[in-house]
Amino acid sequence: MSRDDGRLVAEIRAALRAAADPDKAEPMRAYMKSQMPFLGVQKPTRARALRPVLRAHTLPDHRSWEAAVRDLWDGAKYREERYAATDVAQARAYTEWASDPTSLPLYDHLIVTGAWWDHVDDVAIHLVGRVLRAHPQATAPVIRAWSRDPDRWRRRTAVICQVGSGEEIDIELLRECVLANLDDQDFFLRKGIGWALRQHAKLDPAWVRTFVSIHHDQLSPLSRREALKNVLSCT
Repeated sequence: MSRDDGRLVAEIRAALRAAADPDKAEPMRAYMKSQMPFLGVQKPTRARALRPVLRAHTLPDHRSWEAAVRDLWDGAKYREERYAATDVAQARAYTEWASDPTSLPLYDHLIVTGAWWDHVDDVAIHLVGRVLRAHPQATAPVIRAWSRDPDRWRRRTAVICQVGSGEEIDIELLRECVLANLDDQDFFLRKGIGWALRQHAKLDPAWVRTFVSIHHDQLSPLSRREALKNVLSCT
């Protein structure tokens, strides 16, 4: 680590510990079913604690940005440190680096080692999705490969990474990623499929209605129910 990213990481850890509420730590850990302990810093408190630190220590280059994210993540003793790692990754000052396809190996590391919905969903939607929208030709092949990967969190990422993309959605990519996982029995895949389709239904309910009709017998009841929530509310 350089002096720049090392100082940022140290001050982030100090800020989190200063904001810790031990009374909230165990309920937060239990809710997330986390083996890693919590400090008891909820998201609004974390945002307030980290805002001045991030503002005071802007990293100079992509290398130091990635080093800070990896050190916070890999060296975490508390789950909030991993949340802080993704906060750094998503910080406005680093939008250019966060949106570059060269950052996908970093995000893949966070997905596979995070291996739970809170980490994976944040990375998938706010980081992987950002890269896909900025560089669709370079990124779509990676997403297609993830949709068929043995790791269920890569597959969930492929399915949900376009949540929030709106008009920028690659509908063919969404279709391929969902179809690649229709037979999977995993709850998180089934829930993710329903979520991705439900979000797209806000933009194109007819497409989602038709997709569910065509693949009715392959989609799980959970996926169908989630997918059609917005469609049924519009009829």
